[in-house]
Amino acid sequence: MSNDKIDIPGLLSRMPLFSALSPEDLAHMAAASREKRLQKGERLFQRGEHPKGFFLVVWGQIKLAFTSAQGNEKVVEILGPLQSFGEAVMFLDQPYPVLGEALSDTLLLHIGAGAVFDQIEQDPRFARKLLAGMSIRLHSMVRDVESYALRSSTQRVIGYLLQLAESAPCAPGGRHEVELPTSKQVIASRLSLTPETLSRIFHELSEAGLISVQGKHIVIHDAAKLALHD
Repeated sequence: MSNDKIDIPGLLSRMPLFSALSPEDLAHMAAASREKRLQKGERLFQRGEHPKGFFLVVWGQIKLAFTSAQGNEKVVEILGPLQSFGEAVMFLDQPYPVLGEALSDTLLLHIGAGAVFDQIEQDPRFARKLLAGMSIRLHSMVRDVESYALRSSTQRVIGYLLQLAESAPCAPGGRHEVELPTSKQVIASRLSLTPETLSRIFHELSEAGLISVQGKHIVIHDAAKLALHD
């Protein structure tokens, strides 16, 4: 991982949450920020630690997860570039209910709580953006719970592949080529599946001619047909 210093004010200004801040407010926020570099597999925080602010992902990936009493890990969320996390526990002044770990070499910005609270008091627009970001993630988690409760394992995997396809170019016939953003084991945990179940579903979809799988590279031959498969 490169040790080059980053331009924190410039980086913050390009992120939606901070885009409306004045140069003075941006400088104040940047002064309360620090960069955090993690190598793949390195722990950012443990469950039960107390937050001192929140994080923004510059590049790389972070997983939020917890471990069951049986020792099984459940991945709650996978976060990528320009996504933030930790705001809710910062406001509640509660310990982290999950652990945070880098899925790849990752650069984060840690924004100190004091600067965030100061900015909220000065600028209602900033508070609204924070609330909007947390609301989007809450709705996403509600959809996840609904998916686990009401959709079959195969439907969950298909939904995940179609979500990846939304950000990939579409070739004639509804063909998309996507890359799995992390390991199949992590994705299986994120979808509340075992790795064996995920592999079986990939095999069944391949046998049906709907997808082709080569490592992390997946070709969706016809997104519309895949969406209709049950």
